[in-house]
Amino acid sequence: MKLTDLGPRNGSHSRTFITLLFGTVLGFMFATFISSTTVRLPEYYRQREPPTVVSDPHTGNDLREAAGPEQDVGQHGAHEEAHAHENASLAQQLQREVRILCWVMTNPSNHKKKALHVKRTWANRCNKVLFMSSKEDPLLDSVALPVREGRNNLWAKTKEAFKYIYQHHLDEADWFLKADDDTYVIVENLRYMLYSYSASYPIYFGCRFKPHVKQGYMSGGAGYVLSKEAVKRFVENAIPNPQCRQDGAGAEDVEMGKCLEAVKVLAGDSRDSVGRGRFFPFIPEHHLVPENVDKDFWYLQYTYYTPDEGLECCSDNAISFHYVSPNQMYVLDYLIYHLRPYGIVAHSQPLPKKLSFGEIVWAKDATIPPKECPQQQQAGTLESLEKSEKPPNT
Repeated sequence: MKLTDLGPRNGSHSRTFITLLFGTVLGFMFATFISSTTVRLPEYYRQREPPTVVSDPHTGNDLREAAGPEQDVGQHGAHEEAHAHENASLAQQLQREVRILCWVMTNPSNHKKKALHVKRTWANRCNKVLFMSSKEDPLLDSVALPVREGRNNLWAKTKEAFKYIYQHHLDEADWFLKADDDTYVIVENLRYMLYSYSASYPIYFGCRFKPHVKQGYMSGGAGYVLSKEAVKRFVENAIPNPQCRQDGAGAEDVEMGKCLEAVKVLAGDSRDSVGRGRFFPFIPEHHLVPENVDKDFWYLQYTYYTPDEGLECCSDNAISFHYVSPNQMYVLDYLIYHLRPYGIVAHSQPLPKKLSFGEIVWAKDATIPPKECPQQQQAGTLESLEKSEKPPNT
């Protein structure tokens, strides 16, 4: 073998060694860089729960499934400039004259997740509030009713709740509002609507649906309010009545409508003076935004009065919205009770006149054009309830 034959092989080995050495150094540097940039990330994420909602504000969905704040968001002080010039004397007068007991349907799994945020927002404006559950909880001072939880037991829970109120709180209010733990209520507007009516009248109000019950019935999710006389008739006469469903199953709002009709409690018209609705079974945007739902959506088939689209859907004195998330409770509270457009000074509407029982609108009211003032419609009587025609085909 010649010495010159070893030259190329030694050069090749040198190049290979240099390449290997360079790759090793480069790989080590890259690995060191990666490890140095990620050493803090695992610790950072271990200390925090992964987000449960999309946090990008551009999506618009970050509040939809949020669980609500851990602590109370607080209130603006009454001495602050925007609130110091408010005149709440009329609202305070109605709080004394139209006493409302609000009871909220909830369950142990929702006490902290939903009901607590109702308590921190709208419920404190009721004259009295009760949280009806199957378990006592000092967080809410909830009432433990003798019922099982679950959708198939809502009717049983509703009956037990009204029996409890009848036995312990009947004389503490004139009107009795049932709401879910995802319902938001503007209590002042509810008092304003009820001002015209005596609590001695057998009547109840809500978002009125037309199937299943001759005079219609009120949506459970939107909330419904019974007069004191209606509560008496429900507990004393309806619950033991064979015409009233005796077991705990069935759709709570439908069964309530059937029972109240059986004891001649009237399904009232809650629309405002120009025929706009005040109780709503969905969040505001679903009612306000035109063509937000399909034309064959069940709500459009169920509603007793043909709903309008856009701003015409909803009264300026709207009372309730349903499927409101815990975070949205605080958003609505801020928008309604704190946000003020500067330079626009609102004056209270005059209180409506007190209505005699003969002037109350009920089963025949749908024969009147929807934009005509409901309070000017033809009156009816309790006796004619049994002779009333079926709900209109709206």
